Amino acid sequence: MKTFLRLLVVVPLGLLAVAFALANRQHVEVSFDPFATDVPAFALSGPLFLVIIAVVVIGVIIGSVATWLSQGRHRRVARAARREADDLRADIARLRADLDAQRRESGEVAGHYSLLPDQHAA
Repeated sequence: MKTFLRLLVVVPLGLLAVAFALANRQHVEVSFDPFATDVPAFALSGPLFLVIIAVVVIGVIIGSVATWLSQGRHRRVARAARREADDLRADIARLRADLDAQRRESGEVAGHYSLLPDQHAA
């Protein structure tokens, strides 16, 4: 189902991109010199569709980098939570091993853990 929906979106967008490229093949000059309009110091020339696609790609890259940088705090918090959870799991395993050892010494059945007052048997 996901594949069908993806194709339902991607195929029309691809056809629109091809139609756009075919309709906008004329060459344009893009100037990066705001002071010299007749003979710019730095300018690029190419088909209009390539210029627009390049601008979109550059915009996506800049937006992705900005998003990645702004989410750094959330990634740092997630790493700290993951480390804490790993430490707690290790503590639980160590405590269970200690409890099993104590029960073995006292002759009780190992591996049987009593439930806490707010827990229910599954």
